[in-house]
Amino acid sequence: MESALHCKDENKSRLKSPSTTFRRPLSRLRNHIMSLPVLAVASGEPAGIGPDICLDLAFAELLCRPVVLGDKGLLAQRAEMLGKNVVLRDFVSGNADKVPLCHGELEVLHIPLAAPCEAGRLNPANARYVLQLLDTAYQGITEGIFDGMVTAPLHKGIINDAGAAGGFFSGHTEYLAEKSQTEQVVMMLAGDGLRVALVTTHLPLRAVADAVTQPLVESVVRILNADLRDKFGIAQPHILVTGLNPHAGEGGHLGHEEADIIIPALARLKSEGIHASGPYPADTVFQPFLLKDADAVLAMYHDQGLPTLKYAGFGQGVNITLGLPFIRTSVDHGTALDLAGTGKAASGSLIEAVRTALEMAAEIRKKQR
Repeated sequence: MESALHCKDENKSRLKSPSTTFRRPLSRLRNHIMSLPVLAVASGEPAGIGPDICLDLAFAELLCRPVVLGDKGLLAQRAEMLGKNVVLRDFVSGNADKVPLCHGELEVLHIPLAAPCEAGRLNPANARYVLQLLDTAYQGITEGIFDGMVTAPLHKGIINDAGAAGGFFSGHTEYLAEKSQTEQVVMMLAGDGLRVALVTTHLPLRAVADAVTQPLVESVVRILNADLRDKFGIAQPHILVTGLNPHAGEGGHLGHEEADIIIPALARLKSEGIHASGPYPADTVFQPFLLKDADAVLAMYHDQGLPTLKYAGFGQGVNITLGLPFIRTSVDHGTALDLAGTGKAASGSLIEAVRTALEMAAEIRKKQR
């Protein structure tokens, strides 16, 4: 990591804003070079599509500095396999005063693989490498080098089979929560104009009803409300809360969780000044006439809230971890080992995850001025 990034002055104009929420005239762009958010992008399972889709960031129009964390040789090899003309530049901390990269260039923080990697074939020897990407991203955030992290998919099975985490590994979210000593986090997916958060996440359906309690509903809504306000710039968020049972319990005929748990939770939250309404039947909460005045939907469990969002915008969705003391976004898909190195992997979700992290970082910076 000895080289600094260089770009000719005439190429500065290639950098454009990805969205209206973070748009500024190009004539003013040169004055804001130093303030561009720097985002760590963990490239994920090396045998999967993570390295493939990270390469596409070199061609995306982003008003930030995405730094890919991964093995530079692997990225170069995958670029050659895919026929992508990407120039990999070594990331050097403290180079925020340099101009942005040119189109087709990508900053890389080199983290070496433990063993050779073949696209599509898992190697337990590289399981610890995947966690090292997360550790490095987290360390960079705590040291002020990165404004947030974006994660490409990893393979939980190989990490557990290899015992790389020193115990059961349930995923990015739990790993980062433990690392940052965060007691509770909330999973939210966003895409196609929707934001859907979950009270429970990866639980068997038979365990969901017992897991949904009044304290849990209240704490999830508080975290969701706080992050919508602080990280998304929504002054007074309006959250639509679903029921647990069909037809939100049908007045007690189809279950009592609404009357015993959810309604009392919403009453307490209202007394705190939080605008959370419901409970709404899950089969009607996504109607446009309800969504038009809402900022997020809170569903009780995974397959209650996410099918609608993934149907509306699969491959473009973003997984956002709320409640962490830093920004973390991720893709809405897995490692897709069968697509690695084939050129068939879509990078839309990763690019949207970077854009979402960028907008969150911009909002936080605005509040810190």
